[in-house]
Amino acid sequence: MTMADIKYIGVDDLDIDIFEGQYPVKDGMSYNSYVILDEKIAVLDTVDGSFIDEWMDKLKAVLDTRKPNYLIVQHMEPDHSAGIARFMDEYPEAVIVSSMMAFNIMKGYFNTDYADRRIISKEGDTLSLGRHTLSFIAAPMVHWPEVMLTYDTTDKILFSADAFGQFGALSRTGLNIDEARRYYIGIVGKFGLQVEALLKKAAGIEIKAVYPLHGPIITDELPLLLDHYKLWAGYESECDDCIIAYTSVYGHTAQIVRMLASEIESRGRRALAYDLARTDHSIVLAEAFRAGTLILASTTYNTGVFPAMRSFIDTLVEHGYKNRTVGIIENGSWAPTAAKVMKAKFENSQGIRFLENSITLKGGISSENIEALKAMADEICS
Repeated sequence: MTMADIKYIGVDDLDIDIFEGQYPVKDGMSYNSYVILDEKIAVLDTVDGSFIDEWMDKLKAVLDTRKPNYLIVQHMEPDHSAGIARFMDEYPEAVIVSSMMAFNIMKGYFNTDYADRRIISKEGDTLSLGRHTLSFIAAPMVHWPEVMLTYDTTDKILFSADAFGQFGALSRTGLNIDEARRYYIGIVGKFGLQVEALLKKAAGIEIKAVYPLHGPIITDELPLLLDHYKLWAGYESECDDCIIAYTSVYGHTAQIVRMLASEIESRGRRALAYDLARTDHSIVLAEAFRAGTLILASTTYNTGVFPAMRSFIDTLVEHGYKNRTVGIIENGSWAPTAAKVMKAKFENSQGIRFLENSITLKGGISSENIEALKAMADEICS
């Protein structure tokens, strides 16, 4: 799993059902940590607070009778930094290596920034362990401002913090592009410009493997993942699928969504429909970013849109959704307003093109709706 003198001491969380309070993780989650055994020993990151004992046992087993010299903190989010205080108490001669911003955040969590036991690292700084020389790469807002990546110039390994990670415990999954996409879009997706800056830095170095803080180590599949990251960071679609996100109270909106999906597929395009009241929004969000066309179908509710739709569009916009084609279907028995409200939510979004054809239901489905549906399908597939 690792190079001979680089050891994995991370943990799998098989009990977690929701990560960061919002992302369902049916296959659990990994919290990755690594040790480089050299003339001097460096530990890269800790783990979530629920697993500090397990992590410390793994660390001691790898160290045998030796003591670590450095704790490299790449990211201060608590699922990776919770063990800092325990480590520093256990190894009083060890030094923390991290960015100045990380030390500022550290003080908020641990009431100390270890001013007498630290090395403040900056872009391009290096640290020699003996055979291994580590170089540090600033990666602000991927996805916190303090993030620092570590590049092993000897074995050409990039320790990538939260970049290039994915949902899922290591014991249950290898690289899964769908879960990597859902992870990226949900957690990092807002910061495409910053990810592009990181990708430019990565393009300038030889990388044989990526060791992230979540998910599997990436070796042979690195070109595939990098290709996807370029698309995601550039807010480009991966395919011409049509995603239909909808809400329906009495079934009429759901019915016309099914009819539209059938019309689209009969014209040779794939259409996937998601009920926003029953499908986790992180899944639909990732699908919306994956595809080139998104149809939003909502009932009018309290002179606006149905709550699940409102929440979903807000999430889309918050994550920088752009450069896509969007179609609108609304339903309102006496005063349909959902279309106007949904469109207005994208007023500050870049590169959103609305279909010329839209559909307005007033309760049930009329013959005029059927004609509008066919016109929308034609426009989508043209």
